[in-house]
Amino acid sequence: MTTRFACACATILLLAGATHAAGQAVAPAFDGPAAPMAPAVLARDSQGRVTVRAVRLASPLTIDGTLSEPTYEVTESMGGFIQNEPSPGAPATERTEVWLFFDGDNVYISARCWDSDPSSIVSTELRRDNNTIFNGNDIIAIALDTFHDGRNSLLFTINPSGGRQDGQVTNERQYNGDWNPIWRVQTARFDQGWTLEMALPFKSIRYGGAPGQLWGLNVMRVKRSKVEVSFLSQVPPARGQQAVQQVSMAATVTGLELPTSARPLDLKPYVTSSLTSDLRATRPSHNVIGSDVGLDAKYALTKGVTGDLTVRTDFAQVEADEQQVNLTRFSLFFPEKREFFLENQGMFGFGGVSSSGQNAGQSDAPILFYSRRIGLNQGRVVPLEVGGRVTGQAGGFGIGLLSIQTGDDSADGRPATTPSTNFSVVRLKKDVLRRSSIGVIATNRTVLQTGQGANRAYGVDGSFSFFQNLLINTYWARTDTDGLRGDARSYRAQLDYTADRYTVQAERLAIGDHFNPEIGFVRRDNMRRNYGVFKFTPRVSSPSIRKLSYGASLAYVTGGDGLLETREQNGEFGIDFLNNDKLYVSVSNLFDLLRRPFAIGPGVTLPSGGYAYRNVKVNYNMSQGHAVGANITFDRGSFYNGDKTSLSIARGRVRVSSRMSAEPTYSVNRVSLDQGRFTTHQAGARLTYTMTPLMFTSALVQYSSSQNTVSVNARLRWEYQPGSELFIVYNEERDTLARSFPDAMNRALIVKVNKLFRF
Repeated sequence: MTTRFACACATILLLAGATHAAGQAVAPAFDGPAAPMAPAVLARDSQGRVTVRAVRLASPLTIDGTLSEPTYEVTESMGGFIQNEPSPGAPATERTEVWLFFDGDNVYISARCWDSDPSSIVSTELRRDNNTIFNGNDIIAIALDTFHDGRNSLLFTINPSGGRQDGQVTNERQYNGDWNPIWRVQTARFDQGWTLEMALPFKSIRYGGAPGQLWGLNVMRVKRSKVEVSFLSQVPPARGQQAVQQVSMAATVTGLELPTSARPLDLKPYVTSSLTSDLRATRPSHNVIGSDVGLDAKYALTKGVTGDLTVRTDFAQVEADEQQVNLTRFSLFFPEKREFFLENQGMFGFGGVSSSGQNAGQSDAPILFYSRRIGLNQGRVVPLEVGGRVTGQAGGFGIGLLSIQTGDDSADGRPATTPSTNFSVVRLKKDVLRRSSIGVIATNRTVLQTGQGANRAYGVDGSFSFFQNLLINTYWARTDTDGLRGDARSYRAQLDYTADRYTVQAERLAIGDHFNPEIGFVRRDNMRRNYGVFKFTPRVSSPSIRKLSYGASLAYVTGGDGLLETREQNGEFGIDFLNNDKLYVSVSNLFDLLRRPFAIGPGVTLPSGGYAYRNVKVNYNMSQGHAVGANITFDRGSFYNGDKTSLSIARGRVRVSSRMSAEPTYSVNRVSLDQGRFTTHQAGARLTYTMTPLMFTSALVQYSSSQNTVSVNARLRWEYQPGSELFIVYNEERDTLARSFPDAMNRALIVKVNKLFRF
């Protein structure tokens, strides 16, 4: 293990050094009007391009949100925001002023948001990284392209109460909201609106090392009561608020003088203490006391490349998975929630397929690196002994290198079912053209999940972006698994044209019957898929409706032998309301071939054969700006040789106050087939109370009729100092079929403390 890990780390360091050396000779491109001359701080040209000038401070700002320092009186502000919604291209109806400063330690961004009706300001959420901040509140969102590559950015979102979100954006589309750097922000109110001040330490971010340093910047303001979205630098309207990610249209920042000498080192040791009981184990345990220690370290190898080291990694603070009901014959996807794997996750994306975000795992396209394969196996936790990672950008290259060594999963006298294994990933991307890239990936797992042999995967991919709305993704990949012979290849070609009025998508996807990335995720193998979508989304002049949507799609899937397995024809009509509510109605004709009997429910097995059926789905998605909201879906129609009725309430939200909320979920499926009937129920609620933006407590309560369990995951998180945290976690699971319900199956109380030391 030690030799393999040392070799992996040496390779990582050599590659990082080589790309760093290449990066020193590359100067960023400048595309826009000439830099404004003092005292001006902003310039626009006839094409709508923007260049801004950062102003150096003689002394640090006091981050209190009040904008009371004299510098605000003597420094011009940036303004002239342009609407993206509801009237694309028109001047914003509310005035916004933005300042960009820097000193030797921080970059500062301040804003004054004038409001003609301050009583209408919507600010309902304090919890850090809660999606309601971005989707349901008045906000300022700041996109920083610190490498000025027009592809990737850091996104900071602030509401008038000081609630904050932070995340990384890859390729202008893939958002990772689990990046949590150290930065400060404060907000304040005045009689005509609200203000904010933020300080972002240079030590918390990565940026290029080339001479003539340039950044990209865009600022978005959302005035929720008017459903008005406006930008400092105009962007295409097709993506709505998501257009803040489109940093190829961002303003160019000039005048920055960035520190070049320091290479920050972060050390974060942790200690945990636990009290656990497992009453259903082969050897039941009661109130077992445990403890552990470990260390995470982060070091800036260069200004753009970061090395991470983790020793005896612990994930006690991670929230439990949300349960899912599966009425298909394909694998379920669960998102990654562990912090070590989440930072810079987008760097490991391959072929235009994301492993994070709301739609992750819903595509049939495989994910070549799915980090949940590491440290988890069939529900059992596998200890992570030591791991290293290098991620970043240098010389026009994106770098993602990772090596993790796990132990076996023996514990409390149980025999090991997962042997000690090394996982390695190498990912390199090269920027080409204006907003395109090509790349390679290779993964290696030294021991298969079955415990015999090894597995390797490798591939090449390209992402090509043309004009404002055309994107082409393609890849070719292959796997090599000891003892497995056959077609182990996969390829994809996807065209995606998404504009304000028209959307066209086309895809060809192939996955061989023995394509087996053991550090990846394959929802469905041995198939060839052709897929096409056309949508027409005209804007309408109405006091309540923003857009109408007409769409049609066709998916045609054959097996490796050319025999039709799935055909899905879908027609859809939708309404996007001005208050951000959405109503969609779709009708689908489906065909599904079962090559073998399928156990779809308790005591119900469908025989092999072909089945044709039809259903109607109605979906109403309520805006998160409402006091009560949810995504409600009703589905009714034939289903294989019978029928199915489904109702689901997802992403529910009941706002009690800006500090307290409840997020209920519920789904029911009533299935009646020739072979029998069954009903599934799944219910849950997440209750959250936020004391400050950096301290909250939450409880996730879930019930599943298919698993016959009730579970509770309660957590307290307090960031008592920047980057240092205290967690108190309680987990419990109970069997609903137990004779003496609610008998506990297992429970655990865990306390974890970590401390950040920054050098």
